Amino acid sequence: KRGRRHNRAWAGHTQRAFGGSMSPCRYVLACTALALAVGLASSHAASPHEHGVARLDVAVEGGRVSFNLETPLDNLLGFEHAPRTDAERAKADAVVAQLRGAAALFRIDAAAGCKLGPVQLASPALGLGPAPATAKEGHADLDAQFDFACTAGARAGFVEVGLFDAFPALKRIELQVVTPKGQMKATLRRPQTRVALVR
Repeated sequence: KRGRRHNRAWAGHTQRAFGGSMSPCRYVLACTALALAVGLASSHAASPHEHGVARLDVAVEGGRVSFNLETPLDNLLGFEHAPRTDAERAKADAVVAQLRGAAALFRIDAAAGCKLGPVQLASPALGLGPAPATAKEGHADLDAQFDFACTAGARAGFVEVGLFDAFPALKRIELQVVTPKGQMKATLRRPQTRVALVR
């Protein structure tokens, strides 16, 4: 289900990135981009739960830059079960606060004029988002969406990703990016932080 929701959201980002009203030529380009994006999203959905690795989607539109993060809880907390002690609860609260303050985690090129908007977090182990039909112990994840409202999102040339500094257990970030100019995949490894949005 998460993969289907991810594909629909990513398809929407791709359609908006190429504009709602299109000539036949732009329509063909957008359909090609959509097929590529859905294929990339499907590969994300099928990716295994891997400690030290997170997956980050970036969608750039005229008035918005959005980030979708998928990561094992262990990368953020050092454990991946519901907090059981006061120390674990304090750690979880601190991490949730960091994620909700996402402007420090994703520093977008100032030329885009972006400000943090809605933040959505989902992790059944932390009581965030809808509860699953069946609870599973271990291998818990967190999914997050961060939306930034921008005066000129298409002018964003880069974004500085602060996830490595915030979460020391994170070693690698698998990226996929959709902008009005196309799509790309990339990998960030420590100490890399910058994602180029213009090629």
